Parts: sequence; C-alpha cells; structure tokens
Amino acid sequence: MMLTQQFPDISLADTLFVFALEAEAGELFAEMNTLFTGIGKVNAAIALTKAIQQRKPRLIVNLGSAGSAGHGKGALVCCTGFVQRDMDVTPLGFARYETPLSDIPVLLEHGQRVAGLPVGICGSGDSFEISHGAAPYDIVDMEAYVLALIARNEGIPFLCLKYISDDAGSDAADDWSVQVHLAAEAFKRVLFQPQG
Repeated sequence: MMLTQQFPDISLADTLFVFALEAEAGELFAEMNTLFTGIGKVNAAIALTKAIQQRKPRLIVNLGSAGSAGHGKGALVCCTGFVQRDMDVTPLGFARYETPLSDIPVLLEHGQRVAGLPVGICGSGDSFEISHGAAPYDIVDMEAYVLALIARNEGIPFLCLKYISDDAGSDAADDWSVQVHLAAEAFKRVLFQPQG
C-alpha cells in the first residue's frame, strides 16, 4: 500500500489521520488512528495540538474535502503548499496573506508528495469561499493551513490529500453536501491499495 511504501519506518498505529468531519471519513477509517477536529482553523489547531501531546504521532495525514475552480469534482489533489487566505492586515502595510511580525512565509511549504497525484496549493480560512480569482492558491478549505503549520513546527512529516467536492462557485454548498460522502472511497483507493 502507498503509505507503507512511502513511509516504511512509520506504522499505521503511529499515523494520525486527521479529518474535519466524520462524514469525510465514512466507515472506512473506523479502525484507524483518527482525529475529527471540527470545522475551522481554531478547532483544528486545538484538536491537533492535544492529539500530538497525547498520541505522539510520527506522521500526520490530513484528508478532507475542498473546493477548486481548477481541479474537477471528484479529483484527489496532494497539497504541499498552504496559504492562510483570510489573513489580511494590508491596512497596516503588510502583504495580503502575511502573518504580521512572524517568520511564517505567505506560502507555507510543508507536505509530502504522492506519485501520480496532481499537486496543489491550499488556501485555508474560516469562511466558505466561493470566489478566489487570482489568489495564490488553487484549492480552498477551512483547516489544512494550521494543520501543516503545527506539523512543521513539531517536526512531524505531513501528507495532505484533498477530495475536490465542489468548484468553489455559486453551487458549492449543494455540490459539497453530495460529494463529501464520496471522499473516503477516494482516499482509500490511493492510500491503501497495493501499488504495482
């Protein structure tokens, strides 16, 4: 399977599978070491910080649904770059997406690649975005940025796969509610099928 091939020295028991919602995992991850953070960056930060302290994972795998105008519905995208899309302190002279007075780059790069999957940049924010135009990201979600930041700060390898549930457009909410239940099957196909 892909995970044991890519991370041969890390067992499944030492891998933490992080989802925002149980609907994204379905029943397929019931026997795995899972964490359901709830929606948004604050909930995700609290839940992952506690889980790292208690469970001491050696690999964090974030799996979830996301919107994208550039990747089609049903696509699985590996995110290796992250932007905090709702950070905007431009009135004080900072660049958009820049976290003031920190050493965190606008584009946070912390993520493993999976051969054969398209690579994307995920913009996370505490809003359901339906239009991102010329933004420096091509995928939108509500948690991945902070998960990647915590994993980087803790020195833990991070893998982020997003199932594209909607086109981040005007029909995004309706599309998400239908597509989110298909995400777990897509994750299972990539992560747990024998690689040839």
